This record gives sequence, C-alpha cells and structure tokens, in this order.
Amino acid sequence: MLRLFAALAIPPEIGEGLIRRQHGLPNANWRPPEAFHVTLRFFGDVREDLAADLDDALTGLSSPALDLELSGVGAFGEGDDLHAVWAGVVANPNLNRLAKAIETAARRVGLIPDQRAYRPHLTLAYLRRPDPASVGQWIAANNLLGSPAFKLDSFGLYSSRLSQAGSRYRLERSYRLQAG
Repeated sequence: MLRLFAALAIPPEIGEGLIRRQHGLPNANWRPPEAFHVTLRFFGDVREDLAADLDDALTGLSSPALDLELSGVGAFGEGDDLHAVWAGVVANPNLNRLAKAIETAARRVGLIPDQRAYRPHLTLAYLRRPDPASVGQWIAANNLLGSPAFKLDSFGLYSSRLSQAGSRYRLERSYRLQAG
C-alpha cells in the first residue's frame, strides 16, 4: 500500500516568504519548505495496482498551466480541535477544474470519492494542543499574508511516509500542464 496525494509544489521563492511567518505558536510542528504544497486530492492508502491505474488516469489529464497567488491565513478546527494553520490560495477556476478532473480520475479507477468540498490551501503547521487564543493572535498578526503571482506548469503524485519527525513526502510522478 502507498499513501498517496496529488499536489502542486510551491516554488522556493514563494516558500521563503512563508518561512518568515513560521513562529509564534507554541507546540506547532512547522512544515519545512520542501513540504510546501497545495493538495489537489488526498487519495489515502492505495494498493500498488490501483496506484498504477491512477498514474495512467492522471497521465491522460489535460489542463492549462496555473497562475496562483497566496492570500490570507486561517486554521482548521475549533477550540480543542484546532489542528493546523494554513495560507490561503486565491480563487482560481483552472485550479478548481484541475482538482475536479483529478477527483474524476480517482473515481474512474475505483477509489472512494472524496465527499469534502475542495478548499485549496497550503499547510504551514500542524498543531498539538494549541491555545485557541494564541492561534487567533497568530492569525490576526499574519492575515495580510500575500504572495506575488506564480506560474505552475506541473503537478505531482506524491507518497507520504510517517516518521518521528512527521510526514515525509516523495514525488512519485510529475504531470505536465499545458502552456497557455
């Protein structure tokens, strides 16, 4: 079994601006720059034969290159359930179409449908027992986060392996987006 997800890697120059925001939250597990990505679809644990079918389905996708921007920050969860802080992605119809095409490809090869609404974001930190007031203060201090527009001409199929230091990601396959 492989734990897989499809994602867009963030360019290093955009990551540099995010690193400067990674402080001020006790018990935060700040993500390293090499882990910065915008998830398109989390597939979970996938048998290797289905992973090969998924790879074939993703290879057949056609989508334009993306121009993205980051804007704002937020958190997932409430109160005792706060578990991550993130940077937002400015609404982008081509990004939403790509995520939907990947969802359709996943269903076509027999993976369980994702019932959650797609909310593009970039996870900056996972939280362990955070103080909600501290999270609110961090959001208030960083809510004007923004990035210049950046172009992405590929997305990847990544595997995730848990380690003592957190999840480690490995690019398994890259898929080109059309120039446009």
